[in-house]
Amino acid sequence: MLFKNIGIIDENFDFKPNMYVGVKDGRISCICDAQPEGDFGEVYDGTGKVLMPGLVNAHTHSPMTLLRGYAENLPLDRWLNEKVFPFEDRLDCDRAYWGTLLSIAEMLESGTTSFSDMYFFSEGIMRAAKDAHAKINYSRSISSFTEDVSFFDDERVKEALEIAEKYNGTEDGRIKIDMALHSEYTNTYPMIEQFGKYIGEHDFISHIHVSETESEHENCKKKYGKTPTELFESVGILDKPCLFAHCVWVDENDMDIFARKGVSVVSCPGSNLKLGSGVCNINRLLEKGVNVAVGTDSASSNNALDMFREMYLISVLPKGINNRADIVSPKEVLKMATVNGARAQGRGDCGLLKEGFRADLIVLDMNRANMYPDYNAVNNIVYSADKSNVVLTMVDGDVLYRDGRFKYIDVEKVGRECNRIVREVTKELGL
Repeated sequence: MLFKNIGIIDENFDFKPNMYVGVKDGRISCICDAQPEGDFGEVYDGTGKVLMPGLVNAHTHSPMTLLRGYAENLPLDRWLNEKVFPFEDRLDCDRAYWGTLLSIAEMLESGTTSFSDMYFFSEGIMRAAKDAHAKINYSRSISSFTEDVSFFDDERVKEALEIAEKYNGTEDGRIKIDMALHSEYTNTYPMIEQFGKYIGEHDFISHIHVSETESEHENCKKKYGKTPTELFESVGILDKPCLFAHCVWVDENDMDIFARKGVSVVSCPGSNLKLGSGVCNINRLLEKGVNVAVGTDSASSNNALDMFREMYLISVLPKGINNRADIVSPKEVLKMATVNGARAQGRGDCGLLKEGFRADLIVLDMNRANMYPDYNAVNNIVYSADKSNVVLTMVDGDVLYRDGRFKYIDVEKVGRECNRIVREVTKELGL
């Protein structure tokens, strides 16, 4: 495809009007201000539109779209124990498949080209990702509740390792497998220690919930005399790449550890606000040089998988909390939602509109009421745009969503199947 006469958000996150961008063999082959030579196949007239890197949802739980609107107005501990866990006990790989397809469809239509997912029923999620041609970093969540746990004998660990062997690097690299320790509070120390030893001997990114609530953070300090971050560092987990989700209650020393160890922090402002967990100190993390990415968390706690909504929140919350309108600029927010997320996923050739990079691209229609006047395209994208502005989503040069239509997903069928599953599960729960 050749995009012509289109505005772009370039690799420095500056806006350039009336550009040409060529895509060949799944990668960006040229970016220029005049029509390049050669045959690119379809020519896309981008008049009145902007081409930019696709958004990276760096923390979510895709099958949990099945719980959208189900568990509301509860703090995290009650939300999990009273509502989420009983519902999840009724799921299986087939049900997870349909929930994941629904998540992928929602993400594609809102401009997300890659996502980091932590869950279980792994085969169902992998089947959905393959069928939808999605780009995913997947990790099977590991939890343990007994002290006599043996790492390689644990059923959750076995599933995680089997999935890694079977799927890591498949689908031309679109599927990457990470390793997920669900959290400190859902694991015993022997499992945490053994997870650290395994990670130290293998090349996987660790994906972990960290200091999401005040009680989680403080209880860990009472139990171990260390914060969750300090605990994970002590067992060697931070010696390899880490993706820490939430980090709402981390302290200054935790943040220094992130900066020193190269930990990526994924802020999920919508979910954290809705569950009453608090607000991540984005500005302080940025000041310390931490790689900050953006996630939606699940549709159960958010309730949308719309990264534009998260970008708005992640830009304005630090301003209000710090009483400073000049911090966390729109450019920084765009970086967090694109290239920083790609770095957190270990995808060094994604997240930028740059020659040679993977063609994970989205087109925004700027001829909409919410995008006028056009003083500054970058400001408008962060502060004014929403998913309705997305008219095309491309992953590895393949157009997966365009003008309301999906290439590989029958969204109406997916919706019907998800409604069927919810009716069945609620009946099983006696609701």
